[in-house]
Amino acid sequence: MEIAEILGYFGALLMGIVLGLIGSGGSILTVPILVYLLAVNPVTATAYSLFAVGATSLVGTVQNIKKKLVDFRTAIVFSIPAFIAVYITRKFIVPALPEHLFYVGDFAVTRDIGIMLFFAVIMILASISMIIEKKRKVDIEELVKFNYPLIIIEGAIVGVLTGIVGAGGGFLIIPALVILAKLPMKKAVATSLLIIAVKSLIGFIGDIENMEINWVFLLVFTAISVVGIFLGIYLNRFIPGKKLKKAFGWFVLAMGFYIVYMELKG
Repeated sequence: MEIAEILGYFGALLMGIVLGLIGSGGSILTVPILVYLLAVNPVTATAYSLFAVGATSLVGTVQNIKKKLVDFRTAIVFSIPAFIAVYITRKFIVPALPEHLFYVGDFAVTRDIGIMLFFAVIMILASISMIIEKKRKVDIEELVKFNYPLIIIEGAIVGVLTGIVGAGGGFLIIPALVILAKLPMKKAVATSLLIIAVKSLIGFIGDIENMEINWVFLLVFTAISVVGIFLGIYLNRFIPGKKLKKAFGWFVLAMGFYIVYMELKG
């Protein structure tokens, strides 16, 4: 086993630990780990990421259901347009992307480069949401308001983004649940994990018919990340997740710019 491969599996463990510690953000590491350390093709990596992220989020969801933190009504309203969008994106849109998207002078922006650059933009946006964390207060009187149209639109947008880059999109879902569904932050984080699990796993179904899946590799990678979640949940008793979130945000920001550099360098 090569050093890069060992680091890749360690990255899977790290992804799970981060999810267990801070409740979100860890899945943003999955695609770079698969592409740069485990030499997986970017399109395949986004598919594998959907499965790994969906499975690990499902583990977290089970724990949150036991704690009665999941708002099922909001999850259903958000999940339906999200999983329809992510399934359509994985089943039809991603396979239909041309091998060469466009040219900038003599530089050809291929499908793989385009996906990774778009993913880098998502990473940078996610890192900003982690670094600049705003406290949102929910008015008790506003809890009766439930903006269905905006939640459905947001769900569809997040579904398309998830389908393209293979990340959970928690940094988009959580603010939407707080602002549009008026959920308290703890419930928003817990509910977002259920939404991520549902849309990611259904999106992965769209890939099964389009590509050959290395199930042994994928299940091993996912199992390691699940172990990481339990380890992260345990470490959360001793390490404050909020302080780590900002530090992790800076790391994700650096990773985003690193991906841009690597892809443009060719």
